Amino acid sequence: MNLLKEVFAHEVYPAFGCTEPISCAFAAATAAAELGEPVESLRLLVDPGTYKNGVAVVVPRSGGAKGNLVAAALGAVLARPDRKLELLDETTEEVLRRAMEMCDAGRCEIECVAGQNDFRVEAVVAGRGHEARCVLSGGHTHVERIEKDGQVVGGDGKETDTSHNAPLAYRAALKKMGMEEVLALAGQFDAEDRAYLRRGVEMNLALSELGFEVGGTAAQLRQMHRDGFLADDMFYRAKLAVASAVDARMAGAGQAAMTSGGSGNQGIVATLTPYLVGRDMGIDAELIDESIAAAHLVNAYVKCFVGELSVICGCAMAAGVATATAIVYQQQGIDVRRITLATGNVIGDLGGLICDGAKPGCAMKAVTAVDSAIRSALMALKGFGLSADDGLVGQTVEDSLRNLGRITLEGMFQVDPTLLRIIREKSAASGKA
Repeated sequence: MNLLKEVFAHEVYPAFGCTEPISCAFAAATAAAELGEPVESLRLLVDPGTYKNGVAVVVPRSGGAKGNLVAAALGAVLARPDRKLELLDETTEEVLRRAMEMCDAGRCEIECVAGQNDFRVEAVVAGRGHEARCVLSGGHTHVERIEKDGQVVGGDGKETDTSHNAPLAYRAALKKMGMEEVLALAGQFDAEDRAYLRRGVEMNLALSELGFEVGGTAAQLRQMHRDGFLADDMFYRAKLAVASAVDARMAGAGQAAMTSGGSGNQGIVATLTPYLVGRDMGIDAELIDESIAAAHLVNAYVKCFVGELSVICGCAMAAGVATATAIVYQQQGIDVRRITLATGNVIGDLGGLICDGAKPGCAMKAVTAVDSAIRSALMALKGFGLSADDGLVGQTVEDSLRNLGRITLEGMFQVDPTLLRIIREKSAASGKA
């Protein structure tokens, strides 16, 4: 098994829109393609993490509509699972009209499955007396099961929490490794991988260019610079580019992002920050590529400890640790001591920062993640790091990540249920329930 290529295949891919709503679209499209009839009704069942990430983010090509259900309705009408998480780029005015008619007529419904801690999306579509079902689990494009009229017709048919599940076996292998072993994989990429990494940078830079038209967090950073509150330095340039890309993505821009760990926002942080910092510090272009490969690997590694969709902010913790590691890697290679310091600095700084769903405010958290990652890496390069006596920080990278996983999966298990109650109360108060 080539773990680098497995991570690239399953966690680093283009996504046209926020990955949770688009995964709902992909599940619905997969079920609709199997149905083989025009979809007349749709039922969507999702885990709490997917539910919260679809509430406030604009679905691309939807005319400004938000939510997992709208995305799933578009996917059901399109029935193009071959396009995976880029399928909504195929949306036309006719597709949008048919999808919105189905939603407005009450023929689409969504249910948040309480107690479902892992990523899971189930789409059930019906039409002309037939029914089809698609279940995604473990990853945004990982099809566990496809059924038609109650008969299993596709999917790998395995639960995703077992190392025997071939498509996700790489995660079990990755989690058994130490950080040094994980980073050693970064130097194993070939010319095809390098081209793919550079494509990811180009995609996310293109998305960043679109974000300046949104008028969100990036526009505020620019105004603060004009007002003399922010200097035009490496920190500012990296934060500006990342914020702009996230602004565009959360506003439903018509440009795909290259993901990391299956997340577009994490992909933006983990690709653009090492790229821009490396370029600013005069790092060789090929070493920058290698450091971005390291960032993708570390992002996947962190999520082995904290989960696919965590109650904590993935941009801050997974992508933050990954980015800090990549910056150290550019300067010192696999320097375990400094990487341990950088990881501890990020976790000590941002540990516990919650994910309250995908929305325009994610750009604010992405800016925080970029600032912390660069600062933590530069401090580590000078030999400074928070000690193992400091909260979640452990003696090793692995200890710190295990501690982070424990506080996330054990200590913060009531965060998502509480957050969902807050979201529903807000919706009811505004008449959107």
